[in-house]
Amino acid sequence: MSKNSRKQGINFTPQQKHEYARLMVEENYTNKQIMEISGAGASAVTRWKRQYLAEQQGEAIEGKVPLDADNRRIQELEKQLAQAQEDVRLLKKATALFIQDNPSLK
Repeated sequence: MSKNSRKQGINFTPQQKHEYARLMVEENYTNKQIMEISGAGASAVTRWKRQYLAEQQGEAIEGKVPLDADNRRIQELEKQLAQAQEDVRLLKKATALFIQDNPSLK
């Protein structure tokens, strides 16, 4: 048996995963049908469906890219907000130190 006998992985975009999961949940496609259409394995298809259902209930799965475009945008904006808040916190500290070192500014 050769070292490369393992099946090559296929990369799916979040949009593709979302659409396959939507087909399973809303159009009643079976996992097997989605596996045949997409070429993905059983565990991947099951994860997509589970994540889709969780997102439909408003739950975010930590460490996973949201399947829904709106949820991905919200996650991106939350990261930007957290970074901006950290920047403001650091600037406040730097300003306080700068004023403390320059008595003429007090």
